[in-house]
This record gives sequence, structure tokens and C-alpha cells, in this order.
Amino acid sequence: MAPVIKEFRLPDLGEGLTESEIVAWHVAVGDTVELNQVIADVETAKAVVELPSPYAGVVAKLHEQPGTVVEVGSPIVSFDVPGGDSGGGSGAGAGKATADDDDAQPAKREPNLVGYGAALEKSDRPARRARRSETPVTAETPAPAETPGLAATPVPVVSSVTAVPSAPADEPSVPAEAPRERPRSTPPVRKLARDLGIDLTQVNGTGPQGLITREDVLAAQEGAAHEGAAGKGHATPEAVSQPGGAPASSAAGERETRTPIKGVRKHTAAAMVASAFTAPHVTEFLTVDVTASMELLARLKTSRAFADVRITPLALVAKALCIALDRNPTLNSRWDEAAQEIVQHHYVNLGIAAATPRGLMVPNIKDAQTLGLRGLADALKNLTETARAGKTSPADLSGGTISITNVGVFGIDAGTPILNPGEAAILAMGSVRKMPWEYKDEIALRQVMTLSLSFDHRLVDGEQGSRFLADIGTILQDPGMVLTMV
Repeated sequence: MAPVIKEFRLPDLGEGLTESEIVAWHVAVGDTVELNQVIADVETAKAVVELPSPYAGVVAKLHEQPGTVVEVGSPIVSFDVPGGDSGGGSGAGAGKATADDDDAQPAKREPNLVGYGAALEKSDRPARRARRSETPVTAETPAPAETPGLAATPVPVVSSVTAVPSAPADEPSVPAEAPRERPRSTPPVRKLARDLGIDLTQVNGTGPQGLITREDVLAAQEGAAHEGAAGKGHATPEAVSQPGGAPASSAAGERETRTPIKGVRKHTAAAMVASAFTAPHVTEFLTVDVTASMELLARLKTSRAFADVRITPLALVAKALCIALDRNPTLNSRWDEAAQEIVQHHYVNLGIAAATPRGLMVPNIKDAQTLGLRGLADALKNLTETARAGKTSPADLSGGTISITNVGVFGIDAGTPILNPGEAAILAMGSVRKMPWEYKDEIALRQVMTLSLSFDHRLVDGEQGSRFLADIGTILQDPGMVLTMV
């Protein structure tokens, strides 16, 4: 059978998100791809996800360019599929039914690669048009018309020009204006530009690969308002972002750099604002002599049982936290506003705040309470390496029950951490410092750490939070005290 065109629409990546950004394509038009071959990297508000192909066939068209933010359900790539065989794949726009299929069975919500996408509604269009979209592509039959996406590949357009009298014979003629490429922007930005009377062909985009952002349009309006000074209040050509979103070197005297708020930064900001203004935060501090814990780490480094794993202070704190949670379970709960219930978890999905090139991420270790010190050390190593490489999956970023943030690695002693939304507590561990400290009724040079615990006062009373923090401090001060707690 002759090949047919199959559209693949951006799927719901299982996080309830409505849009994602195309980070990079791993295929080009004309490439032959196999079923489940990775064709693109897509960035959600939480992670970069590899997108596999739902079809085996030839890439007919890439609807979106890298750097474009695409709504879930929008077409991103089309394939020439031999004989209309879907290859077993599925997607929000994969395997469209013909008009005859529509008559045979009702439309239904089809599973995506992960999660579910937009419902596939039964088409009300004439059968002739539906069949045309599935017409085999042959040498005698042209391919179906391409539908542009949110920001389709730039195509030449001619700006409208008002007629003017011909130039006098003794004056040099002015060459006609060359066609300009369609500016790259999203539909909301184009609408804003129309409402403000801004010509997007005169706007320099500061987004990835020159994408025109909302801020660019507003800056252009501000520049026009100041006596039509071109570019005033807007980035100069030297400061326009380079491919990948990194700003170019600023021109001399440049006083501002504008960066679009999106991806992880946008998600983090929304989550932190929601947490700060929803959960009443209380923060308590405890400074602990952790000399015994540091001596334990030194001994473990020479132990044969731990020869191939690096035990860090973070691993010790993580284990102490899991033990303390068993004695203070209210710290491992969440507030269900819709159901008006307090949900207490009988497992610990331990979130670890990780500073990555993409911003702050908090992946979590599933069922951390079941792991020993060695298992926690391995999990922490894998978690941080994956996060910094930008390979953390959405599943690893969801479902956390309590978190740790290690501000000590930056030389910070203490802070007031903000809760991860949906969690009752977060523990900040400060740097380990040698300080004069009371020890056995004398002043000695000891290794000291400050712990900062923020908790949701709707869920946790002051006494419960204090006991939990004191238990962690007791374990770190004297690891042998664990025997009295378990």
C-alpha cells in the first residue's frame, strides 16, 4: 500500500501540564525512524523528557522549531507511514479515524505515550474532507496541505506597502522592499502585538533562537512611545539571545538583560508563591555538635563494606530524618483542602533540593524509609547526577512527602526554607564548621552544624516539630543513640 501522512500531536506528559517547549529535534525531514525511536527532547515545567516516535516511517514535516512553546494536542511532526500502519504507536493525534471509522464507532479518549491527551472528538466535517486527509501519497497525488503550528517554520511574506508617486527621473530609484520572513512568536504574543499596533517585523526577539516574547512587544511599545526612538527600552541587536536561549554579549553601556520566564523557573516561582501564601510556615533552628558523626564518616571511608560508595553528611542527615519521622509521623503528612482531610503517609518519598543548570529541582527518593545508609548514599548519588544532567523524569519529581535542602554546600549556616507544595516539612542542613563549643564541661574545638526546620503549622504543632528536630539532632550528635529510638 502507498504511504499515508500521520500527524503526531504533543502528548500530555502525565503531569497535568498544558504546554511544553521543543528543546531539540533528533530527526530531520526525510529521516527514516523506527517505532519508539527518540525523535525530540521536550521540556515541561519540571523536566526535560525524551519523546519517542509513535510510528515507523519517514519524517514528512517538523511543525515546530526548537525553542517554541507548544500546547498539548498541537501537531509537532508528520510522518509518511507505509500503508497507514501506525506501527503500534499512539498519540493525541496519532492514527486519525477516517469518516467510515467515525460511522462505525464513537470517538474515544486514546492513551498517549504517557498519560492521556486531549479527547479525540468525533468530526462533524463532511466525509469527503476526512477521507482526503488519509489519501495515499503517490507520485500522482499531492501530499495533504500542511497545517501550521503555534510557530511554524518561517515563510516569506510581503509587507503591505502604501502606493507613492514615482521618483523624479533625476533621483536615484529606491529598490523595492525585499520580502521579510514571518517573525517567530506564539499566538498570544501576535494578538498582543495586533492590539498594541506593533509591527512584529520590526521587533527583535530575545527568546530562544530569536523567538519574540511578550516582553519584547511591550518593550517595543515603550520605545515607540518615547518619540519613536527605535529600540529604546528594548534589547539592541548585540544583546539578542543566541540559539539555546543564552544571551549574547551585551553592547557597551547595556544596563539590562531580559530573560523570558518559563520552564523550571516559571514552575518554581509559581510553586513557591503558592506554598508561601497557602501554608502557614514556622521555622525552628537547632545547632548541633556533629563531631561524632564526622568521625563516623571517616571510619566508613576505610570500611570494606563501604569501599565503593561515598557516604556524605547529607546521607547521614537523610537517614536520621527517616528514623525521626517514624517517631513523629505528623511531619510526613499533607493537607487535602478539597476533601478537608489530613493525609498521613506511611512511606517516605524523600525530596532532595538540587541546584541544576536549568534551575532548582526537587526529585525524590521513593520509599526512602526502606533504605539503609548505603542504599541512601547510592540513591543520592544517582539522583543528583541525573538532575544535573537534565534527565530527571516527571515521575521522580512528583509524589514527594518531605524534603531536605543542603545549603551547607554553599557555605551557608542556616536559612528559612519554603515548603515544597503538598509537603508538611522541609529540613535545611547548614555547613559543618569547627567552632569553640562546650564539651564535657570544657571549651573545645568541635565540628558544629545548624539545622533549620520549616513546617506547615496547620499540620504540625510546635511541640511535634520541636521533637522531630531534636530527634534528628540527637542522632547526629551521637549516632549510637539510634539504638534507643528503633
